[in-house]
Amino acid sequence: MAGIMSTENNTYRVSGMTCAACSARVENAIGRLDGVVNCIVNLPTERMSVEFDAALISKSSLEAEMAKTGYGFEEILTKQTDDGRVFDEDQMRKEKDIDTLRFKLIVSAFFALPLLYIAMGHMLPFGLNLPLPGPIHHHHAPLNFALVQLVLTIPIIAAGFRFYVVGFRAIWLRAPNMDSLIALGTSAAVIYSLYATFQVITGHPEYAEHLYYETAGVIITLILLGKTLEAVSMGKTSEAIKKLMGLRPKTAVVLRDGHEVEIPISDVIVGDIISVKPGGKIPVDGIVVEGTTSVDEAMMTGESMPVDKSAGDSVYTATININGFIKFEAKKVGADTAFAQIVKLVEDAQGSKAPIAKIADRVSGVFVPVVFCIALVAFIAWMIATGDITFALTVFISVLVIACPCALGLATPTSIMVGMGKGAENGILIKSGGALEVTHSIQTVILDKTGTITEGKPEVTDIVVVSDGSGGVGSGSVESGRNRLLIIAASAQKGSQHPLGEATLRAAEKENLSLYPMTDFESLTGRGIVCRVDSNEEILDVAVGNIKLMDEKGISIDGTGNIVDSFADDGKTPVYIAINGKLEGIIAIADVVKSGSVHAVRGLTDMGIEVVMITGDHNRTAAAIAKQTGITRVLSEVLPQDKANEVKILQAESKKVAMVGDGINDAPALMQADIGIAIGTGTDVAMESADIVLMRSDLTDVPAAVRLSKATMRNIKQNLFWAFGYNVAGIPIAAGLLYVFGGPLLSPIIAAAAMCLSSISVLTNALRLRRFSC
Repeated sequence: MAGIMSTENNTYRVSGMTCAACSARVENAIGRLDGVVNCIVNLPTERMSVEFDAALISKSSLEAEMAKTGYGFEEILTKQTDDGRVFDEDQMRKEKDIDTLRFKLIVSAFFALPLLYIAMGHMLPFGLNLPLPGPIHHHHAPLNFALVQLVLTIPIIAAGFRFYVVGFRAIWLRAPNMDSLIALGTSAAVIYSLYATFQVITGHPEYAEHLYYETAGVIITLILLGKTLEAVSMGKTSEAIKKLMGLRPKTAVVLRDGHEVEIPISDVIVGDIISVKPGGKIPVDGIVVEGTTSVDEAMMTGESMPVDKSAGDSVYTATININGFIKFEAKKVGADTAFAQIVKLVEDAQGSKAPIAKIADRVSGVFVPVVFCIALVAFIAWMIATGDITFALTVFISVLVIACPCALGLATPTSIMVGMGKGAENGILIKSGGALEVTHSIQTVILDKTGTITEGKPEVTDIVVVSDGSGGVGSGSVESGRNRLLIIAASAQKGSQHPLGEATLRAAEKENLSLYPMTDFESLTGRGIVCRVDSNEEILDVAVGNIKLMDEKGISIDGTGNIVDSFADDGKTPVYIAINGKLEGIIAIADVVKSGSVHAVRGLTDMGIEVVMITGDHNRTAAAIAKQTGITRVLSEVLPQDKANEVKILQAESKKVAMVGDGINDAPALMQADIGIAIGTGTDVAMESADIVLMRSDLTDVPAAVRLSKATMRNIKQNLFWAFGYNVAGIPIAAGLLYVFGGPLLSPIIAAAAMCLSSISVLTNALRLRRFSC
């Protein structure tokens, strides 16, 4: 019998990665270990998520294997701390890295500019030759010319020393990466230049024409420039998390020993009574126990309108108390708050990989060794063809430098990070890169009716007054008669717990109507209620219910057929109100369609996506809702346990299917669908069962999610095209293909500039997604 798998999930920060070859090496090295279930390495975030079976490989053994890869590993707490310390430390580390890169870039550029002037200034075309001072002139003082370049190159090499440490270590471990290409290429240039300098010293001044110091110096400077720009740009891709974390409060005012004290939110415990003044931020999740206010919940739901709160209502971390003083009891703190779950969800999603990323990973894993072979073959071929080691060395260095696979490593994850961040800003939480990719290819969207298309609770839609009490139906235009009917119906149902009765009470409350006293209440199952209502003028015998109750009491409903039929056609339920044995009116109650449902359905159909409504309601009600929203295909009278089977049937038609539901009752269907989309406020069940969570509970976010997915996938494909295209075109040119046909030979300096430009162009293209409008 197979043992029960005991899996653990750990997250690590990986230092020393510089390109897709690095992340692919780490992922492959750890992923193939016995006991490792899954391993995902994200290059831009420098994070690795590892799921492993603790029964097969211990944590210490796993970390020992990590060390063998040659990269640095530091475990990150997977639980978000109360005060956001983990995130803050990560941000501080990134900012420190950027500052260090900037300093190295400044040092490198300070020495590279005069180096380039001395080495190349006298070689400019079109008569633009720049003069060299006599003491370092290459003709008059070749030794000084060589030594000054060597002195200027040493600080540049020191600034880029990390490339050599990491690059040669990767070669030693038989896993060459981008740094290996840079280290080998520039080392070849420096070593040959040192040889030429030695020849000058020993009396061969002609070797002053064969120095490559400026190639190594300028290449390192350009690489540092590219790395600095990459680091700054990558900081912008996590803008969504920065905005979220910026909203979290640092302290809370808590009632302790009868006194209010301000404490760090990390010290708040469940059950604490917390005070929040107008303008203050809610520090933890809880339930209001005193006071009324309006709360800005935009950071949770994306909804701009404030939400009224009073005793018994829930409040959430980092939302803003607008205009009232409230006290609430802490119910969830730290990592259990909805805020912490959202941040964790966004971080995990941004660190995940879309299936399309595997293309770049597979290529990157073999790319660098292949480039080494191409560079070596090109060097040997040109040595044989020309006998000129300087020419062959130029080709060798150019191939190594231009082929660095930085752009490949950045093409997919940067777009995913920006796309998911943009979704989070708009209340669309996408749980993984895979979900983001699949969403763009959805062909059919199944919408649950209750709570998704409709509000999920019945509301009074029509009040029709019978004018003469004998069955003739009035227009209902007399306001006093209408209000009187609603007051009596609501007064009669004060003791009812039936949803239709509660809807009638809500309608009366909404219009601020005062109810009458009620006595002798009796609930008649499946028919309605009867009671007595004191209208201040007389005691009324009231019967409120369906047609069965009217028949049972012998009350005539003649003349109401057309009205009742029209209600049925619109999916509305008629409730008859009889007073003292005579029909006085009819109230229509229905689960009304949400304001955004029609727009959402239209948005999906305009994209060529089939929209299907699924419901447990009978055909007539379902058809009425479908007619209102423009849905043409309806699956009615479907039991909750059968919804997943209906999804399977649609998938059997070779369609990519998305299921949209509330994330609780529809969980099996959400799991069965290719993409499960939960409508709700981010409950635990919704987070678990769905691939996408719509925080605003707004159906219009469904087409918005599809559009965001399409835009992100289009962006990824553009990035991959340019990254692959750049290498496919760049390597042959660097190898001398154009030179064979009479064209120019690519300079290693130009190759380095082109390599940096390719990475920056990929990042810039990914950042365009920040302008996407949901």
